[in-house]
Amino acid sequence: MLRTFQVVAKNLSMTEAALKLNQSKGSISYQIKTLENQLGFTLFERSNARLHLTSKGQKLLNVSTLSLDQIDQEIELLKFKKPTPLTIALQSYFLSRWLSPRLMKFTAKHPEIGLRFVPLNFINEMDNIEADISICWGKEGMINSPHERLISCPACPTANSQIAERVKKEGLDKIILTTPLLFDSSESIGWQDWFSHAGIDFKKSIQGVSISDSNSRVQAVIDGQGIALWDNLVSPEINSGNLHYLSNIQLDEYGYYIRVKENILENDTVKLFFKWIKEEGNSISSSKITKSLTFTQER
Repeated sequence: MLRTFQVVAKNLSMTEAALKLNQSKGSISYQIKTLENQLGFTLFERSNARLHLTSKGQKLLNVSTLSLDQIDQEIELLKFKKPTPLTIALQSYFLSRWLSPRLMKFTAKHPEIGLRFVPLNFINEMDNIEADISICWGKEGMINSPHERLISCPACPTANSQIAERVKKEGLDKIILTTPLLFDSSESIGWQDWFSHAGIDFKKSIQGVSISDSNSRVQAVIDGQGIALWDNLVSPEINSGNLHYLSNIQLDEYGYYIRVKENILENDTVKLFFKWIKEEGNSISSSKITKSLTFTQER
C-alpha cells in the first residue's frame, strides 16, 4: 500500500497510478482508503476531481521514499549476493537536494559500483556510524575524526510567510525570542552561534524542537512550527514563497563536511567516489551561495 501511495502521490492521479501499476482504478482507490484508515489520517485532499497531498501525506512521502528504497536495496543484496556497495551516510535533505541531481554523472561513469545510502541526522554520529563515507552539516571542530569541508553552505534563520510578515511588523529580535526554534544536525550549537553573531541572548529564546529528519524539518518550517537555520538548498521553497530568509546575519563558517572511514581511503571504490564528490563540491563557490540569499530583515 505504501508503494501504491508513492505512485499516486508522485502522479497526483488514481488513473495514472492504475496505468503504471497495471491495476484497476478501484483497486488503487481501495488501497489508499485502507492505508488512510490504518494510519488514522488523510493523505490526500480531493477537490474538483484533482488530488492534493496533505502536509502529513507529504511527510510520509518523503520518509517512505528513502526507507522503501533502502529496503529494496537490502532485499537485492540478500537475493543476489552482489559485491558490497559503497555505504554513504548523510542527511536525506542533502541527498535529495544536492547529491541526487548530480549522482547520474557518477553512476554513468562507474555502473559497476553499487551505492547504499543510510540516514545520518546529527553531526556527532559521524565519528561512529558504520559507513564508508559520511557527510553532514556543521563547522570545523565539531567532528573529532579526520574530515574535510565539502562545500561552504552559510545558513540563516528561515520561516514561512506568516512568521516573515510578523518579522516585518514587529522586528526579528522580538519574534526570534518568542517563536520555537527548530534544531538541526548541529543540535543547538548552530543556533547558539547565530545568536552570538546577532548579539542576542540565546538563553532568552523559548524551548525549541528537535526534528532529526532534515526533509521533515523543512516541512515543519513551512507548516509554521517554528524558525530553522537553512542554507541555499531550500531555494525551491524560497522561490515559491513558501519559505523566507529572515536575516542577513548568516553562519559563514558552516558547511557540509565529509569524513572517510579510517583505513579505507586506499579502497579503489572509495577513492573514486571521494575524488568525484570533492570535484563536484569544488565547482560550488561560496559567493554563489551568498548571492542567492535575500532577506526579510537586515538583522
